[in-house]
Amino acid sequence: ATARFWSVASSVMTGGSGERRLTMPIDLIASMPLLLPRAIAWAEAQAAIVLVRGIALKAPALELAREVGVTSPGSIRIGVVDRLPLPADVSLREAALQSGLLGPGTIGLTLGYAVLICRGHESKPGLLRHEFRHVYQYEAAGSIAAFLPVYLQQIVAFGYVDAPLEADARAHEYRGAEWELENER
Repeated sequence: ATARFWSVASSVMTGGSGERRLTMPIDLIASMPLLLPRAIAWAEAQAAIVLVRGIALKAPALELAREVGVTSPGSIRIGVVDRLPLPADVSLREAALQSGLLGPGTIGLTLGYAVLICRGHESKPGLLRHEFRHVYQYEAAGSIAAFLPVYLQQIVAFGYVDAPLEADARAHEYRGAEWELENER
């Protein structure tokens, strides 16, 4: 496809009134210059909340973060949530859902040193390794504002599953099987 549309021809949106309406997919490539600054602002605001209210890592999780390359694992904070937040901005929310970045099946989201994880999944080593690898990627980029343009361009160009930074995080999920077995006992 020339311009990536990551949803079916239309999707159902529910407005604040509960009214359901059909929306056309967003041309993510053409919309990127407009959406990117808003995505960065949303991500930075969400990260700030988690960094203040989140839980510091304990020894086993600190070690997992180090194993996947994080240089400052003590800076990571975990925000345990019932469901991941979605942007209030309708266009930004639709782009996140359409691209597969956020949605009903998403259980983890990393924004710099802030890691949001859905309740019941916060002690799963594979998920933690995946999210901590994203922390490493943020560290390598230098900031949320430096990381997100590269990451989101990859999602738009390759799709969520095939985006190189996402594939890199997935590749780190299954290392350390000994840790998982040891901590399941």
